[in-house]
Amino acid sequence: MQNGSEETWQPKILAFLCNWCSYAGADLAGTSRIQYPPNVRVIRVPCSGRINPLFLLKALQSGIDGVLVSGCHPGDCHYLTGNYIGRRKSATLKRFLEYLGIEEGRVQFSWVSAAEGGKFSQVVDDVTKDIKKLGPIKRFVKKESREFGVQRSESRNGIFKKNLRTPNE
Repeated sequence: MQNGSEETWQPKILAFLCNWCSYAGADLAGTSRIQYPPNVRVIRVPCSGRINPLFLLKALQSGIDGVLVSGCHPGDCHYLTGNYIGRRKSATLKRFLEYLGIEEGRVQFSWVSAAEGGKFSQVVDDVTKDIKKLGPIKRFVKKESREFGVQRSESRNGIFKKNLRTPNE
């Protein structure tokens, strides 16, 4: 990357927010006109415990620079134990991402209630700053190479190849 583009680069961040707490906190931040970085794209999910870790890996593979998962505070889940399940998944996923060589901080977890619009704004600011420090994601991103009609996808198991040529060639 050139020096000029480093200053203008903005990270792409995907946020999975619990419908009952974190999404409502984001809504409160918006209706209260609390400022936070605009480079966060939100996906509303029923519960942070229902997020499949493969969704987070697919986001990183697709070129998303950082992922935020936010749910209800432990003990306040609308589904009683969903955020405990989410917390367990996050601990396992962090170890797996470390194994894959993904930098710590690319995927972050937080707890924000519906009444914490200011906290949501602060969490998004902190995540954006952390991702900016890490820079654009380079590992685990799917790369296309038309050389020899092969698409390459880098992963922990090496390089997988998929033939892109039609049967008539």
